Amino acid sequence: MTRQPKITFIGAGSTVFMKNVIGDVLQRPSLSGATIALMDVNPQRLEESEIVAGKLVKTLGAAATIETHSSQRKALEGADFVVVAFQIGGYEPCTVTDFEVPKKYGLRQTIADTLGVGGIMRGLRTVPHLWKICEDMMAICPDAILLQYVNPMAINTWAIAEKYPLIKQVGLCHSVQGTAFELARDLEIPLDEIRYRAAGINHMAFYLKFEHRQADGSYRDLYPDLARGYRDGRFPKPSHWNPRCPNKVRYEVLTRLGYFVTESSEHFAEYTPYFIKDGRPDLIEKFGIPLDEYPKRCIEQIERWKGQAAAYRSAENIEIEESHEYASSIMNSVWTGEPSVIYGNVRNNGCITSLPENCAAEVPCLVDASGIQPTFIGALPPQLTAIIRTNVNVQELTVAALMTENREHLYHAAMMDPHTAAELDLDQIWSLVDDLLAAHRDWIPEWARISKNVQAA
Repeated sequence: MTRQPKITFIGAGSTVFMKNVIGDVLQRPSLSGATIALMDVNPQRLEESEIVAGKLVKTLGAAATIETHSSQRKALEGADFVVVAFQIGGYEPCTVTDFEVPKKYGLRQTIADTLGVGGIMRGLRTVPHLWKICEDMMAICPDAILLQYVNPMAINTWAIAEKYPLIKQVGLCHSVQGTAFELARDLEIPLDEIRYRAAGINHMAFYLKFEHRQADGSYRDLYPDLARGYRDGRFPKPSHWNPRCPNKVRYEVLTRLGYFVTESSEHFAEYTPYFIKDGRPDLIEKFGIPLDEYPKRCIEQIERWKGQAAAYRSAENIEIEESHEYASSIMNSVWTGEPSVIYGNVRNNGCITSLPENCAAEVPCLVDASGIQPTFIGALPPQLTAIIRTNVNVQELTVAALMTENREHLYHAAMMDPHTAAELDLDQIWSLVDDLLAAHRDWIPEWARISKNVQAA
């Protein structure tokens, strides 16, 4: 009998995401007999995920086996693939803290999970837990591939590569394929007729090519159409998934830099100093910037999940649609040798020659039986390198703080953040980081903690 893969899911209490990934996995013949080990620290969420996974197996008539574990090490035994999806500190208290404390200084954010003071704090909370997974993997399943779906993606990927260089890892996001879908919708062109190539860092990669296949097999550049549609007021079309978030920021950036960025306008607005400014409500209105967007989403998701959980418990079968996540494609290619191309976050290693060797780059990757192989991009256009580098600075200093356990680098990271630096002076930045470290005291490593009302040394 041919050996079946074992897929371990750490943070399986992220039930909706687990459902999407495992639903994709079970629809692939090469993976449908897998052992799926679900692990979470929350017993209730783990039980809910076990119910959903079991009903997915039943609905599809798959031969998969579902296990649940509270022990991370036990869940990792014999794993071929390790999927990680969790949020340390959750919406309450940590996300609330990441928004409310900066707000006292007049620093407003939209998502705060990737860059800025919110992204720095999230990285500080998250990386130590990812390192613990890597430590366990090195001891138990050193050949397994780590598929990491946790933000801040670039900081996480960089930190794993620094401390555990032998771990086979890839950071995965759906922004590249998701944005391609949005642009195809604006252009009214079928997505399967569009060819694109993107590169950069997570949440700040750009489409270096975005083209439409013609009847004669040639390709036509779509950038002039996108720019013209924005100038004429036809693009962006109303959002199909969140009316609070029009896509104007990215279209505006296209007119300035000549390339379209792959993460949403609400994200990009806080990665740069141009769009969110104290005393400039005109910018917020003009570009439709949704301040405090992520907390709103969290509240909506929590509320929505209450109904979904009850529905899943009572349902005989669960409807399954193919998602846009890369996880099952990677697993299928590694397991069968059937090649595929994905966009992954990996240690740069010279793929993008205009960015640092050790940063986390997002590039096209070939996947087959040999694993995940990043492709060579070369130098990005200089204006793209320049704006990406402003974000890499923050990531680099956050990783340096984690690697050296030097708290001062957290202040340096905040000091270099484009949005924070545009709004606050140095005394305010230092005081804000003090306040955040004190508020997050129970969620961060001991070396980074400070007592309330005590200034950092």
